[in-house]
Amino acid sequence: MTDKPSKSHGRKSIAATLQPRDLMDDAPDLANVWRAQVITLLPEAFPGILGDSLTGKALKDGIWQLHTTDLRRFGVGKHRNVDDTPAGGGAGMVLRADVVANAITDTRRRAKGRMPLIYLSPRGVPFTQKMAQDLAAADGVTLLCGRFEGVDERVLEHYDIIEVSMGDYVLTGGELPAMVLIDACVRLLPGVLGNAESAVEESHSNGLLEHPHYTRPAQWEGREIPPVLTSGDHGKVAKWRREMSEKITAERRPDLWEKHEKSSR
Repeated sequence: MTDKPSKSHGRKSIAATLQPRDLMDDAPDLANVWRAQVITLLPEAFPGILGDSLTGKALKDGIWQLHTTDLRRFGVGKHRNVDDTPAGGGAGMVLRADVVANAITDTRRRAKGRMPLIYLSPRGVPFTQKMAQDLAAADGVTLLCGRFEGVDERVLEHYDIIEVSMGDYVLTGGELPAMVLIDACVRLLPGVLGNAESAVEESHSNGLLEHPHYTRPAQWEGREIPPVLTSGDHGKVAKWRREMSEKITAERRPDLWEKHEKSSR
């Protein structure tokens, strides 16, 4: 792998011809770079979609880094077992406290600055845009991906881990939620989005859902672009977008609208 000097931010720029996984664990730690650490039984699943599009380009450019920790490496015995039957009986298996703890300790040795330790869990606090903004402003994040019935509770208590949920549903593991969280954070990092205003105007950034978008052709299937958007009057355009955001939020997410109204009083 060949590192080329970057013209900005004092980082190293990594050749774009590399495969996504080549940009991860073997890459040297770069200074002042947002870092995502993922503890998982499926390290080969990363970077996945994170290695494509804007997040992938940012990974190649050294704007952020991704490291995975294979939980299986810390397994117990000949077969490197990582789980066991739940105490008290019941279906499924639970990730062992000692295995997960050793993986966390090893991973956190590379953590620098403020890097919250998060367990992706359906019982956690809901993930929000505000949380994404806070994490993006940190030095990075360490994510623990559960499998089976989850993780021994004692580990969560010992490390004071933050539990975060991506929604009121259950998945087979925390890998997809981890990718969602990372994507939501990385796109907020300086230099990732082509237009910095995009992150300011989009849904949830100001407590409202985003206004509708239109582009060419001007007429499609008998439907026209709202005239105000082609009027050239920026003040009227801004007013229309705000009104549409409020209307859509009130109709589709009354819970958000209620919070917005309270905060505006």
